[in-house]
Amino acid sequence: MLKQRYPFDPSVKHHLIIALGLAVWIFVFLFFTEPLDVGQLDSREKLTYLPIYGLFGSICYLICLPFQFWLLNKTGRWLIWAEFTFFFFLFILSFITTRLIYYYLVVDADPYAYPIFYFTTSIYLPAALTVFPIVGLGRWSFGKYKEKRLENEKIEIRGMGNYESLRLQMNDLICIQSSDNYVEVIFKEGEKLKTQLIRNKLTSVEEQLPELIRTHRSFLINPYHFKQWKTGNRKVQILLSDGIEVPVSKTYQDILKSAVNFTTE
Repeated sequence: MLKQRYPFDPSVKHHLIIALGLAVWIFVFLFFTEPLDVGQLDSREKLTYLPIYGLFGSICYLICLPFQFWLLNKTGRWLIWAEFTFFFFLFILSFITTRLIYYYLVVDADPYAYPIFYFTTSIYLPAALTVFPIVGLGRWSFGKYKEKRLENEKIEIRGMGNYESLRLQMNDLICIQSSDNYVEVIFKEGEKLKTQLIRNKLTSVEEQLPELIRTHRSFLINPYHFKQWKTGNRKVQILLSDGIEVPVSKTYQDILKSAVNFTTE
């Protein structure tokens, strides 16, 4: 279960929105529930001290983002265990920050301040159980929104049968090779290179996806994955992502050069 995919949006802009929402929610929570002897503060003091907790809460979230992106780069995809790990890191960092603010800023190192055990069990944990689910909901919502948007952007390579098709992001498609009555689709799935046979003709796929460029009577390529030209033995080839080499016929060289130049500009 922990190794299953979890909806995740890497957009920094959306994480800034979550951080801002976290700051506002912490302020509202403290203002109306009045933990940490907040009830003893007058309105001016509440408006002075409580936003500090919100500000530092959002800063803690933003500080955790590099750790989040490090996890994402390490795993290649966001899984449930990575989400739990992120929240654990945020939980510990937020606890340390909250305790320091309370002890050194709010009560000014008063010897009669709440002991750390009472502070943890009676104040921080109830607050965290109220605040963190809102953060989790925001992260999940942005993740689901991103997944839905990506799903709508997918292209479909249809086969001749009712159930023969492949849906994928355009940038994940590398090339398509004709193979008798089938086409062999070469594409990326995460970090893995995959192939799939679909019963169809290359000309039909070319009509379905005019974004692809013909390089040879047996090949269509996605110019997004072009790396370099290769020549030798009077033959011209191009190198695509993942070291895939595709032949180029003389007939299609000029069209391919124009497409590649337009894509790489």
